[in-house]
Amino acid sequence: MNDTFLDLLYDQAPREAFDAVIATAEAVGRTDEEVAELRRQCDVALRLRELITHRQAREAELRALYETASDLTAIRDVDAILTAIVRRARQLLNADMTYLSLNDEPEGASYMKVTDGALTPEFRSLRLPLGTGLLGLVAQTGAPYFTEDYQSDSRFLHRGYIDEAVAGEKIRAILGVPLTVEGRVIGALLAVHRSVRPFPPHEVSLLTSFAAHASVALENARLFADLDAAHRTMTEHTAAVESAALAHDRLTDLLVAGGGVEQVASVLSEVLGGALAVHAPGGELLAGDAAGGDWADAVDEAIASGRAVRHDGRYVAVAQAGADHVATLVLDTGGRPLGLPQRRTLERGALVTALVLLLARTVAETEDRLGGELLGDLLDARTEALPALRERARRRQVVLDPPLAIAVAAIDGLERFAAGRALARLASEQRGLAGEHSGRLVLLVPAADPVAVGQQLAGVVAGGGGRATVGVAAADPDTLADAYAEARRCLDTLLTLGRVGEVSDPAGLGLTRLLLGENGPDELAAYLRTTLGPVLDYDEARGTSLVETLEAWFATGGRVKETGSVLHVHPNTVSQRLDRVADLLGSDWREPGRGLDLQLALRVHRLQR
Repeated sequence: MNDTFLDLLYDQAPREAFDAVIATAEAVGRTDEEVAELRRQCDVALRLRELITHRQAREAELRALYETASDLTAIRDVDAILTAIVRRARQLLNADMTYLSLNDEPEGASYMKVTDGALTPEFRSLRLPLGTGLLGLVAQTGAPYFTEDYQSDSRFLHRGYIDEAVAGEKIRAILGVPLTVEGRVIGALLAVHRSVRPFPPHEVSLLTSFAAHASVALENARLFADLDAAHRTMTEHTAAVESAALAHDRLTDLLVAGGGVEQVASVLSEVLGGALAVHAPGGELLAGDAAGGDWADAVDEAIASGRAVRHDGRYVAVAQAGADHVATLVLDTGGRPLGLPQRRTLERGALVTALVLLLARTVAETEDRLGGELLGDLLDARTEALPALRERARRRQVVLDPPLAIAVAAIDGLERFAAGRALARLASEQRGLAGEHSGRLVLLVPAADPVAVGQQLAGVVAGGGGRATVGVAAADPDTLADAYAEARRCLDTLLTLGRVGEVSDPAGLGLTRLLLGENGPDELAAYLRTTLGPVLDYDEARGTSLVETLEAWFATGGRVKETGSVLHVHPNTVSQRLDRVADLLGSDWREPGRGLDLQLALRVHRLQR
């Protein structure tokens, strides 16, 4: 072979350089035989050149595949591997753009995962329904497809927004091959050109090889993720078991040391890594910060199952003593789920809470019994027993120095034990006594304003969801029994009048307290009907003011003119109304005896309003 052709092959010269050798030989007048020989040698050199180029391209492909295989073993970041695969595929196929999509089976679509060479953001975020366009068809069928000119190829299902994205990228020729893992299609790898052209078999083969590497990378990433998840699960489980053991030890130590609900909540909050609140069955906060949300809806489920229940991002566990629900534990982990060991720790904490509350209840009941016994002894004591009782009160740090206030209450809507505990706490805060006496709850505290004490008692009961009717009286250490009787008469009078939920002292009820103390609501209603019933019925039926006129007439000492001034009406109007009263009650209603009855009935009627 001519040395010139060898030099050109060595220098990797372009095709034009080989043609120039023939042209030069013809120009200098070489013979036809010499030119023909040069042409033969040129054809051999060009075939060698094509073979060398093919070998070099094959070497580049193999090198790229080898580098990709090396990446699979060295790089754990699946996004970095896929980006490298897409970039190398574009370089080796000399494509204008390459991209990789992954299938979203629940959505029935394939979405862009990695692109290289894309011009528009719309294309990078494109999602194609499976079966739509060339990409969707490859992703659905698992078979390779290519087209020399996509826009004019009717084999594919075209969609307007997809064709607009393709037109925005100026795409013409597309080659797509599937990504498969164990026979399942998970996506597609595509190469495109912005000019019309075919795809020779070796390019399909090369892109298929890259797709196989991408599939391996995705599967490895999934396996690594599963392995990492398993490792994390094992680590978390080990940590949870150790945490549960630590919580068990701390709760046991706390129980032995006589700790309270606040300490239990603090331990559980620290160990479980969340905000813990302990609520009474009625919802009152016992420890921690009040839990928000509708956690109360999960209490019945927690009681029925005997386990901690997840509800609205929180965990709810109940503290039970037998069938008695004594408290509810609400743990807010900020949405973080608890493992089984952590749930068992919360349930164990609920059990310890129940034990702590039962112990506290037993102690409180003992203290209440002792306080109630002392209160009962004070109310029933003879004078000679008072010094000894005062000494007992002193040892309990109870103040019996005047001024004292005594309150007797009837409770509705609140369980008697809960009401008694509420009064006991109130008495303890004020260094007084509380207990049950003769079927009613009694509070004795140092105070100068008995009505204020009664209102305070009613407020405490209302805070627990109940209602208290309270009679109060000022008390003296030497006459506690008399003060109790006075307050009890006030209570009975309020109940007789139907003024449930009110507080009154003797001054607030006047003569009515003395007259009604031993009677009941039925007797009072009968008295009002007999004495004042016709007038009340007349007013109600006609919207008149006979009752108001009678009250004003008695208040002014029976003087018509002054009555008219009080009512702002003419004296003749007053006289006409009084005549109507005579028609209803009889002409003797002004007699002293009837008048006293009417005045008392009017007084009772006003108190009932």
